[in-house]
Amino acid sequence: MLKIYTYAGCSTCRRAVKWLNEREIAHTCLPIRDKPPSVAEIEAMLDARGGKILSIFNTSGQDYRRLGLSEKHRHMSRQEILKLLAGNGNLLKRPFLIDDQSHVCLNGFNLKEWVEQLT
Repeated sequence: MLKIYTYAGCSTCRRAVKWLNEREIAHTCLPIRDKPPSVAEIEAMLDARGGKILSIFNTSGQDYRRLGLSEKHRHMSRQEILKLLAGNGNLLKRPFLIDDQSHVCLNGFNLKEWVEQLT
């Protein structure tokens, strides 16, 4: 089953969940701040995004700026980044949708991508 990690205060997350519901696509919603994705899930997303670190970071978030990650991430190993992201869901671009069985990995709400991958 699809898992979608969301933040209730995020309008993009709400639109994504609404889109899934309208299409009757079964999914489980998880709070990204309280229960971030696992290292394995984040690694799968990173691989799906071609290993592009910035594609999975919430670069507009306060935590990202506060921690100085725009510069700092360049000096971190992949494992350090994965561990950091798994410990702080605020740092992840959301919504964060993953299905281990079908290998679907989507973050953000790019309608074209979602239609191609989920319908």
